[in-house]
Amino acid sequence: MASRRHNQIIVQKPSQLTANWAQSLLANHSNHALKNIKVSGLDVVSVDVGTTTRIRLAVDHDGSDILPKRWFVKIPSLSKRAKLITALPRLLPTEVRFYNEIAQLVPVNKPNVLAAQSRLGKGSTLVLSDLAEMGAMPGRVGDALTAEQASLVIEQLAHFHSHFAKKAKNDPSFRWLSGPIRRLEDGLGTALAVPLMKRGLRLADDSVSTRLHSPALRYARYRKQTMKFLSKGAPTLVHHDCHPGNLFWHNGQPGFLDWQMVRIGEEISDVSYFLATALKPEVRRVHELELLSKYHEIMAAHNPKKADFNSLLNRYRAHLVYPFEAMVVTLAVGGMMQLGSNLEMIRRAALALEDHDTFTILPKTA
Repeated sequence: MASRRHNQIIVQKPSQLTANWAQSLLANHSNHALKNIKVSGLDVVSVDVGTTTRIRLAVDHDGSDILPKRWFVKIPSLSKRAKLITALPRLLPTEVRFYNEIAQLVPVNKPNVLAAQSRLGKGSTLVLSDLAEMGAMPGRVGDALTAEQASLVIEQLAHFHSHFAKKAKNDPSFRWLSGPIRRLEDGLGTALAVPLMKRGLRLADDSVSTRLHSPALRYARYRKQTMKFLSKGAPTLVHHDCHPGNLFWHNGQPGFLDWQMVRIGEEISDVSYFLATALKPEVRRVHELELLSKYHEIMAAHNPKKADFNSLLNRYRAHLVYPFEAMVVTLAVGGMMQLGSNLEMIRRAALALEDHDTFTILPKTA
């Protein structure tokens, strides 16, 4: 019976998303109130291919009081290159498992999940309520947030990180987030670091100062040692891909999308990623310390033994290397992000690295 349920929900391409598929999804839903809803039609509104294939659906049914009529579906990427990069680290299956096992515990705004299924050899399909249904505005890759918006995101990250600080360390149900798949992902990242960094820097052209080329390549050669250094902080649950395109806004408050990279990691890493990619450099420079102080204050309120602010600031500086690498590698792989937005986030992250002399505080071998 479980196999039949998977086969009814998991799809490989947009053409398989039909009214019959939607009816099967509802028939197998755990919410009994949805089982009797009748689907009368389904239209594919849009298809966007990146690290995953993201499909928006308009679904006609007779249960509009309890079920949205706009659905958002994620399946493996139709881009062969992106699919190759994301398949081994099982990014979409990770997000499926997140929504099935953890999402309800996460104290931040998230889309409502309608179905989440993954099966080895068959694929993965994630079905969410479309943000438009709730009147929310999705962020876009390359958006530049205001200082006020950034403060709201920092507040949410602090509550999220503090909520999981003890659970991530002591609860065995979270161990899969730092298990073999994550180690495989880190190994692939290290194995491909040098060629991807070289290609990415070449394609980035003047978005990255030539002064950063040599230390960036040295970092890539010694990436393994640096990753160990960056994993020494107190662990919690982290989003690990916190750029403006993975946010949404509802009633003036931020929410978080795309949990494919979720893992156990050092709390400040999300803050480094966010501030390096979501703010124009001139805005970041003016408000950075104020935002970091707010984050530290909230974290310290939950744990009075939290490290002092200067220690947090140094870890923030060190973790700035990852958003830079992530954006350069995204450019090197290609086909995963709109080019202009990718280049802009590389530019922002590179300037953050320079402002904080990040390469000088990484392990000496790097």
